[in-house]
Amino acid sequence: MPHAITADAIELSYQVRGAGEPLLLLPGQANSHHWWDGVRDDFETRYRTITFDYRGTGGSDKPDVPYSTRGFAEDALAVLDDLGVERAHVYGTSMGGRVAQWLAADHPDRVGALVLGCTSPGGRHGIERSQEIRKALAQPDRAAAERVLLELMYTPDWLATHPGPHNTVGDFAMPSYARARHLAASAGHDGWDALPRIQARTLVIHGGDDVFNPVANAPLLAERIPDASLRLIPGARHAYFEEFRAVAGPAVLDFLNLGGL
Repeated sequence: MPHAITADAIELSYQVRGAGEPLLLLPGQANSHHWWDGVRDDFETRYRTITFDYRGTGGSDKPDVPYSTRGFAEDALAVLDDLGVERAHVYGTSMGGRVAQWLAADHPDRVGALVLGCTSPGGRHGIERSQEIRKALAQPDRAAAERVLLELMYTPDWLATHPGPHNTVGDFAMPSYARARHLAASAGHDGWDALPRIQARTLVIHGGDDVFNPVANAPLLAERIPDASLRLIPGARHAYFEEFRAVAGPAVLDFLNLGGL
């Protein structure tokens, strides 16, 4: 599997599938490229999809040093550089949406269209999940906590017919220190001041019943980013892109297809 080398000499494993204009897909916190396995082929007939494993996950190096969403954006840029991709469309979900904010704000010449899914501006302006949810996820009974996470991702009806495994609930092979580093990176994100600098044509998309990353964050982003569009998917929770694939996939493709790089 190919690897890119970052400025601080970290090896990042990346994956390329499909053909067409490049589309960078950024997964959620503490997840590898497998986050996209359930929906990736929706994009491959039109786009050359690019994923990579964040440092700390998958086949990438796992240094025990501080991570940040802005640093992950620079890692993404290293992958594009290794591929010789000067400009790509970017679709980031959850923490990947936070990473995508930095990539678009700091490197506007490298981003075509931008899609921000189930994400937040973070910082003092972001809407945090409730204390009740935080406590449920932090409970010592790990099986119960994992069930809570699944129910934040998917509706009960979907879980009843899709027993898993579920690629969106984390890379369980990553070391515990890296998982903690990812949590700190996502929690420390504050893109509010950078959002008005985003020049890319932007779609903000979110599940209408998402309480894991509260849906109230979606209009905050759409109002803060110049000329951004907003799409809410009724009934969808955090993993809207997978459970509501038949709605979310075409919505994103229609947006991306509005214009080329």
